[in-house]
Amino acid sequence: MTQSLRPFLRLSRLAPLMLLIGCGSASQSQAAKGGAAEDALTTVAMARDRHAGVGTELADADAGADEAGVDEAVARPDPALTEDARHYPVDYRVRFLPDEGAAAVTIALGRGSGHLSRLDFHMPASRYRAIEGDGKVERNGDRLVWAPPRNGGELRYRYRIDHERGSGGYDARITDDWALLRGDDLVPSARTRGTRDTYAQATLHFDDLPEGWSAETPWKPAHGGGDAVVNPDTRFDRPTGWILAGRLGVRRESVEGMAVSVAAPIDHAARRLDVLGATNALGIELQRVFGRLPPKLLIVLAPDPMWRGGLSAPRSLYLHEHRPLISENGSSTLVHELVHVVSGIRGVKGEDWIAEGIAEYYSIELMSRIGLLSEDRRQRALEWMKNHGRRVKTLVADSSSGKRTARAVTLLAALDREIRESGDEDASLDDVVRQLASSGGKASLAELRELTADLIGKPSTVLQQAVVE
Repeated sequence: MTQSLRPFLRLSRLAPLMLLIGCGSASQSQAAKGGAAEDALTTVAMARDRHAGVGTELADADAGADEAGVDEAVARPDPALTEDARHYPVDYRVRFLPDEGAAAVTIALGRGSGHLSRLDFHMPASRYRAIEGDGKVERNGDRLVWAPPRNGGELRYRYRIDHERGSGGYDARITDDWALLRGDDLVPSARTRGTRDTYAQATLHFDDLPEGWSAETPWKPAHGGGDAVVNPDTRFDRPTGWILAGRLGVRRESVEGMAVSVAAPIDHAARRLDVLGATNALGIELQRVFGRLPPKLLIVLAPDPMWRGGLSAPRSLYLHEHRPLISENGSSTLVHELVHVVSGIRGVKGEDWIAEGIAEYYSIELMSRIGLLSEDRRQRALEWMKNHGRRVKTLVADSSSGKRTARAVTLLAALDREIRESGDEDASLDDVVRQLASSGGKASLAELRELTADLIGKPSTVLQQAVVE
C-alpha cells in the first residue's frame, strides 16, 4: 500500500469505528448491571449445523439476534475428508466444579471405521488427578498412557484450573461466578497410535453448568449438540483455544465473514463493544494483509486477578479488561494478539522475533491505517520502538519480548521502506507477511530473506544486518 492511500483509508474507517466505540461506552454500563433480559439475549447459542463426517461448517440462515450469521470452511483442506480416511468419534465432556477449583473431564472414544490403540498424554500430577479409565491406564512421571478397549471407552480425570504466572496474575482461573482457561490444558496434547489414516470426529460438551452459567468457545455448535472441534492439522482433534464459562455478557458480529464473539463476566467493567468495534474496523485490513480470516474468533475479557496483558490461542485471544485499546507508546495489545491469531505466523527455534516483531509492527501500522493513529503519532510510535530497542545486539532468542521485540519492529519498518523503494510502488512488507501467513507454519530468517529477494529482485540489505544472526 502506498503512503498516499493512508489518509483515504483512515477517513473511510474512522467514522463507523468511533460510532461503535461511543455506543460501547453507553452500553457497557447496562452490561455491567447484568439485566436479565439482555443477558438472556447475549448468551443465546448460535444455531449452526455440521454434517456428520464433514469438516466444513455451515451457517444457519436463521441466526438469532446480535449474532454473526456467516461462516466459511476451514482455511486448509482437511485430510480427514479423503476417501481412504478412517474415523472414530470422540466426545469431550466437561463439568466445572467451582468448590473444588477444578473441572471434571471425560474423554469418550466411540467405535468407528478406525480406532486408537494408545494415547500418551502430558499430564503432570500437580494439575491432573483422580485419573481412571476403561482399558489400561499407566502413569510414568508426567506422562499418562491410556490403552483404551478396541470398541471404545472413557478416560476420566480432574483438572486443577487455577494457574498463576511467574510474573504475577493468573492465566487460568475459576471462581463461583466464572471460569477462564485454555482448552489446550483442559485436554492436553497426546502422542497417539492407531489404525492408519485415522482421524477424530470430535465434539465438546459442557455438562451440568451451574445455574445461570453459559460457555463460550472458539468452535461452532455441532449437529446434535455440543461444539464441533475441527482441526485439519492434527489427527487427534482437541478443543484448543480459550474457553470462558460463567454468568456472561456476550456481543457478536460478523466481520468480513468471520464470526466474532466478545465475552466477559457480567458485573465487570469490560468494554465489549469497544473491542468489538475496533475488531470490526480492523477486519478489512487484517484480511488484506494476512489473507483469509478464520471462520470464528472468540475474544475473552476478564478482570483481576487475571494477568494484565494479552495472550493468543487458536481462533481466540485473552485480554485483560483494563488493557487500553492503544497504549501510550502507540502500540495495541488487542491488535498484537489479533495478528497472532489471524496470521498464524510463528518463528522457528531461536527466531521468535519474526512472529513477535510482525505482531507488534502491525499493531501500530493497522491502527494507523484505520485512522486511530495519525501519521505523526505513527512515526512517534516507531521512534519509541527504535529508542527502546537501541541497545539490543542480537534478535536471536527462543522467546522475544520487550526490548528485543522493539528492535525487531525497527528492523521490519526498515525492511518495509526497502521494499517500497525497490521500484515497485505497490510492493510492501504486506506482500511478504501474506506469504508467510499462507504457509501456515513456522517462519525462519532464511524464508524471510527468500521471499523478500523474490519481491525486490535482489537480496535484502536490511536482512543482512548482524543483529539478525
